[in-house]
Amino acid sequence: MSTRVWFWDTIARRYARTPIADQASYEQKLAFTRAYFSPLSRVLEIGCGTGSTAILHAPYVEHYHAIDCSGQMLEIARQKVAESALANLSFEQATIERLDSPKGEWDAVLAMSVLHLLDHRGAALRKIHSLLKSGGVFISSTICLGDSPLKFRMLAPLFRMLPFMPRFTAFKRDELIADIESAGFKVEKIWCPGPNKAVFIVARRQSSRAASA
Repeated sequence: MSTRVWFWDTIARRYARTPIADQASYEQKLAFTRAYFSPLSRVLEIGCGTGSTAILHAPYVEHYHAIDCSGQMLEIARQKVAESALANLSFEQATIERLDSPKGEWDAVLAMSVLHLLDHRGAALRKIHSLLKSGGVFISSTICLGDSPLKFRMLAPLFRMLPFMPRFTAFKRDELIADIESAGFKVEKIWCPGPNKAVFIVARRQSSRAASA
């Protein structure tokens, strides 16, 4: 078992009990995201945790598939779904790097509070691009510690010094946008609720016709 999986498995129960820090911003992101859904949408969420966001979004789409590296997180997610009437929501223990999914399978891919935790962000973004249908959207919310005061930026190297902590990368919003665009996306929306808050980005995989124009 990797350090990353061990860490998230260990804190899964406590994580499930932790309230959302900024409920108003969370609900705004839900609303922004649903504007890109339709009843026929097929949606993939990476790093779904205990499934709270997946459960809220699933009623608005045809099928919602959520993945996470932590089996304990997914156990809690499945317990939540068992208590609901949702039949179009599935979970899988996987990472974006190891996910076995056909190219062009999804109308939308979500990565909420995930990108700063990935070992190879650029490669992951390119894979996400390949998984989307032409014209599909990639929706993310990411803390950009590189734009924060020094005391916050120092958290990333401190985390890396602790053997039991998952990787945490500090980068600036402009760097993140550049990485998303380098993966082949066109950024359509950028929203941030305030200083030191996660930035919400919607980026589209352009249609072949638009890309060649």
